[in-house]
Amino acid sequence: QVQLVESGGGLVQPGGSLRLSCAASGITVSEYDMNWYRQAPGKERELVAHIPIEESDAFYADSVKGRFAGSRDDEKSTAFLQMNGLKSEDTAVYFCNAWRYYGGRRYDYWGQGTQVTVSS
Repeated sequence: QVQLVESGGGLVQPGGSLRLSCAASGITVSEYDMNWYRQAPGKERELVAHIPIEESDAFYADSVKGRFAGSRDDEKSTAFLQMNGLKSEDTAVYFCNAWRYYGGRRYDYWGQGTQVTVSS
């Protein structure tokens, strides 16, 4: 069975840092683009980091650019999101996503999410 499990969330003060991890099983991660999304209460889910198979082509939402950095370790089937300079508006549930289109079919898998709360 395909499973993505996020970890590393928690409560942090403004200006602090967190590192999220996404451990994948049931897929070959090297065949997938990896993405991080977040969703705050009452808001739409938004893409914050896109880390494709070619990691150097990663891009980020303007709101997090320069503060967040995504990475991947395909051999360990894990993706990461390093979050620095956290702000209250970063408070959300963060989701890991693995995506590919292959053989005429879309493959799109999601983790359960991990809560990040930025507050004094």
